[in-house]
Amino acid sequence: MELIKNHSYDEERALYGVRHVHLVNCAFSGPADGESAVKEASDVVAEGCFFDLRYPFWHVQRLSIRQCRMSEGCRAALWYSGQITAAESELHGIKVFRECRDVTVRDCDIKSHEAGWFSRGFVMEKCVVESDYFMLNSKNLKLSDVRFKGKYALQYLQDSVFENCDITSRDAFWHARNVTVKNSVLRGEFLGWYSDNLILENCRILSSQPLCYCTNLKLMNCEIIDSDLCFEKSDVDAVITTSVDSIKNPRSGRIVAPFVEEIIRDDENSKAEIFVTGQQ
Repeated sequence: MELIKNHSYDEERALYGVRHVHLVNCAFSGPADGESAVKEASDVVAEGCFFDLRYPFWHVQRLSIRQCRMSEGCRAALWYSGQITAAESELHGIKVFRECRDVTVRDCDIKSHEAGWFSRGFVMEKCVVESDYFMLNSKNLKLSDVRFKGKYALQYLQDSVFENCDITSRDAFWHARNVTVKNSVLRGEFLGWYSDNLILENCRILSSQPLCYCTNLKLMNCEIIDSDLCFEKSDVDAVITTSVDSIKNPRSGRIVAPFVEEIIRDDENSKAEIFVTGQQ
């Protein structure tokens, strides 16, 4: 690889089309305010670099980012790219990932609205994320030990797994399909509406009106705390380990819980069985 150290770039397409390049302690910032610094490139390593200009990595294949910092000015940093790894980096530009494939992100601090849209094959481990509409319409995600905060996250997902995550979001997992969440905490209003084959295992749920209008919904040994009007018009198979504030008109299936403070049945199509065991 060609080694480039301690250089500063601010011109348009500064390193357009480069191949087999290792950037160390380089800065992409300056008065020329150029865009698309490393566009249409491949086999690039960026280590200890600072990015303050727009669209640095578009149409890049085989990219490694290590201990780098992307400022708020580095918007839309990684689009239409594949075979990406990012580690120990600060990714703070809006729309950091879009339509990317085969991405692994570890130990990163991500503060980026609209991050991850339409991505495929995305692994994220030990990250802190703040975003709105995070990972919209993405597929084949695997997130573990991720702490997330934002609005409207993880909507229209398909074929994804979450483990040991802490997610605070309004309207998370709407229209999710074939998604499994294990050993995680889920906070926010209107969790999981309109989902299909959403599986929650050993999770703690704190939500107003969670898990409504779902099909093939399954909960295994989950806690539902400070959550009301659960399961409205859902097809559900649930084993709950805590007292539930209220359940409203579940459409079909079976719900088992130690206590339910209120069961609302004012819809003739509500046919789900609800078993209150009296034991916690």
